[in-house]
Amino acid sequence: MKSALFDLPVEIVETIVENAFGWLVVVNKEGTIIYINKNYCDFLEVEREQVLGKHVSEVIENSRMHIVAESGKEEIADLQYIRGNYMIANRIPIFSDGEVIGAFGTVFFRDTKEWMQMNSHVKSMLTKIQSFIQEIDPSVKYSLDDILGNSSQIHSLKEKVKMVAASDISVLIRGESGTGKELFAHSIHQLSNRSHQPFVKINCGAIPEHLLESELFGYEEGAFTGAKKGGKKGKFQLADGGSLFLDEIGDMPLNMQVKLLRALQEGEIESVGSTSPVKVDVRIIAATNRPLEKMMEEKRFREDLFYRINVVPFMIPSLRDRMEDLSLLIDSFIKKITKKSGKRISAIEDEVIEKFHQYSWPGNIRELENVIEASIHLTSNESITTESLPDYMKESAVYPVGKKNLKDILEETEKRILTQSLSKYNQDRLEAAKALGISKSSMYEKLKKYGIE
Repeated sequence: MKSALFDLPVEIVETIVENAFGWLVVVNKEGTIIYINKNYCDFLEVEREQVLGKHVSEVIENSRMHIVAESGKEEIADLQYIRGNYMIANRIPIFSDGEVIGAFGTVFFRDTKEWMQMNSHVKSMLTKIQSFIQEIDPSVKYSLDDILGNSSQIHSLKEKVKMVAASDISVLIRGESGTGKELFAHSIHQLSNRSHQPFVKINCGAIPEHLLESELFGYEEGAFTGAKKGGKKGKFQLADGGSLFLDEIGDMPLNMQVKLLRALQEGEIESVGSTSPVKVDVRIIAATNRPLEKMMEEKRFREDLFYRINVVPFMIPSLRDRMEDLSLLIDSFIKKITKKSGKRISAIEDEVIEKFHQYSWPGNIRELENVIEASIHLTSNESITTESLPDYMKESAVYPVGKKNLKDILEETEKRILTQSLSKYNQDRLEAAKALGISKSSMYEKLKKYGIE
């Protein structure tokens, strides 16, 4: 039967072939390029006239087009490494009178940016079935789905993770203790192109100063008394090709900040007791709850190191700044802890929920999880009641005295009351103002002061 394509003008057929595929290449039986579309040429940064007649392996790295043209066996959705990224390629043999006369190949995605976005998206989808597949890297414990929250802050941060994960730029994650900074670090690595490589963590504040250098950079045999035979690799070498998570970087001593900066600038490290530098390729993800700007003013943190690690900053909100996520977090922790403990919890008293909303949560999400866990173990029935709460939570009003000054406590309390009032009256500001006994103008001033929308 005659193909309908034969009825089309040559110009139309050529336009279709040029644009119907992202990248298209056709080779003869010997693997010589007889056609390649403009999109592919633009990506490879070559002129069409220069590559026509050349063997495909000379033009496209890691090509298997000549193999398909010889074997006659198609290859569908095959990974191909081209110009620094894994692309997905289809290679189809061309038959005429029952014999292979060549092959054509297409590569998905028009540019690396599109691939990176899809790459992160696919990996994000894979995390949803993570519990059903074997973990490739047991050091990566968390994914983006482990970061719970429907608030605008959390939604924006998760989108930001997807945008920057595929690149190698340094990330600084900031936020109070217990806000979930490590979850974001794991998620960034898991969605990155380094996800199949190691994720190595070091707590810069938990290791004694005299041991920190050897932990980061390793040591040679005989470097010091007690050094292991054969020496030991440091965290940088263990993370080579992957990601290095520098937790509590704000607690790193100044002398180590200098050595860390040199390692980041030069891309090489020198083990303790060694005179030969070693090249390393790591992506830096750092985290801290310390006020680095103030520390820089006080000369306790180096400015050059700050700007080196603070390429993309992430500010994780405290729990009291995202109280709309509280119910979701409570439900999640109850399910998690009851599954682990085998204890059944079917309800939580309204009074407990009210107390949770009134509390300032200085320990943030970590403290909330601990309180839920303690309450589950302390209850004598299937409900979490005020009696099952830890003793310090039973007080009528609990404020972080000693951790914050009076002005901050009062402002946090006022902000929380405003947020609760708006929530109770469905964001009706006039009704909320009446309930609080303040004027409309006063209400608007306070909302503006605390950035409540």
